[in-house]
Amino acid sequence: MTLHVVRHGRTEANAGGLLLGRADPRLDDVGRLQAAQISTSLPTGALVVSSPLRRAIETAAALGGEVTIDERLIEMDYGSYDLMPVAEVPAEIWQRWRTDADFRPPGGESHNELAQRLWAALDDLQALAVDHDVVVVSHVSPIKAAVAWTLGVPIEVSWRCFVAQASITRIGITRSGDGYRPSLRSFNETHHLR
Repeated sequence: MTLHVVRHGRTEANAGGLLLGRADPRLDDVGRLQAAQISTSLPTGALVVSSPLRRAIETAAALGGEVTIDERLIEMDYGSYDLMPVAEVPAEIWQRWRTDADFRPPGGESHNELAQRLWAALDDLQALAVDHDVVVVSHVSPIKAAVAWTLGVPIEVSWRCFVAQASITRIGITRSGDGYRPSLRSFNETHHLR
């Protein structure tokens, strides 16, 4: 079966080009439409697991059915840079983020810390995804970390991935010996958005 990893619909902060981490805005009108459109490309009856942030919960709720919250799916903590215009983040900060997976912005979290919690969540969810389709509603940085987990590569690959708003990434899960084997089936699908 499959882990269907969904990035939440748009918020005003996304539309405004702001770095959006743990701030908790709701979906805007476009985001609510995107959430409805996502549901047309997902299997019915799937288990739905969401980040605890409102934009993810609202996207998950549009899929119908019960939504389980997993705190480990939350967006990266950008600390003092949360809600800052992306273009205003100092160049030296971007350089440190890109070259040091242990770099933590003031009050925030490092890529390695994000990977540790997200990969633990995926390790747990893959056991469910062997027998059931599971929809995971999360955010840009955790989705990039999910791709790294799937491919078995370091978290630094996240800097080479682009994850569109309201996109779907699909990870197949099969049993392999005494464990599981994830495989990337699709990445950054947006065909459902009109």
